[in-house]
Amino acid sequence: MTEPALYYTILFSFMALACVTFIVLFFFPAPYGRYAVKARGPSVNNRLAWFVQEIPAFLMMIVYCMVSDRPLTAATAVFLVLWEAHYLHRTFIYPFTLRGGKPVPLLTMGLAVLFYLVNTYVQGRWIFTLAPADMYTNAWLADPRCIIGTTLFIAGFVINRHSDYILRTLRKPGETGYRIPYGGLYRYVSCPNYLGEIIIWLGWALATWSLAGAYFIVWTCANLIPRAVSHHAWYRATFPDYPRVRKALIPFIF
Repeated sequence: MTEPALYYTILFSFMALACVTFIVLFFFPAPYGRYAVKARGPSVNNRLAWFVQEIPAFLMMIVYCMVSDRPLTAATAVFLVLWEAHYLHRTFIYPFTLRGGKPVPLLTMGLAVLFYLVNTYVQGRWIFTLAPADMYTNAWLADPRCIIGTTLFIAGFVINRHSDYILRTLRKPGETGYRIPYGGLYRYVSCPNYLGEIIIWLGWALATWSLAGAYFIVWTCANLIPRAVSHHAWYRATFPDYPRVRKALIPFIF
């Protein structure tokens, strides 16, 4: 089997799996964080779990860039910088800012590692090797799809980081438990951190204008939309004074 044939087999197979995952997660939230009490089997420290599951995305994208026989263009360099900036934070900064938090089931961490290995293969091999040779030239940076996509990526990055900061500062060092977050986009939705993440990868899909990008946004929505719905319902059931004007994920809509 040629690599392009293998590549598209993996891409479409896992995209179909994302559709199944989307449905399942509405009934069985992924067992980490506040839902970890439902998990069974061995668990690992949440900081370690975040680091282990995120580092393949950080490292392997660099590998796919280095092993490509194509020269790096301004466009592919921008994609690499955006990707690495996101996963630099997710791997080496975010896990070590967590305060409290429940252990993550080993199975959940293992599935996350598998996802990131497959996803980085899908993204990295497309951008640096399998995309048409004349697609991501220097001129691509002036294409409206790239400009809009990159702008969305950066906007989502800011929303995600700010929302995570608000959540993190709800707890003092050594403190556990949950509180109602306020400020930023928490005025309007229960999960602006997830909204930011979705905007990031929607921007990526537009900027790369590829099935690879579509693959990532499908998986992002499959994971985060059900979780946002679960979080919203949990907040409303747990806190009688929870703001009723808030939606789960999209301000004023959903």
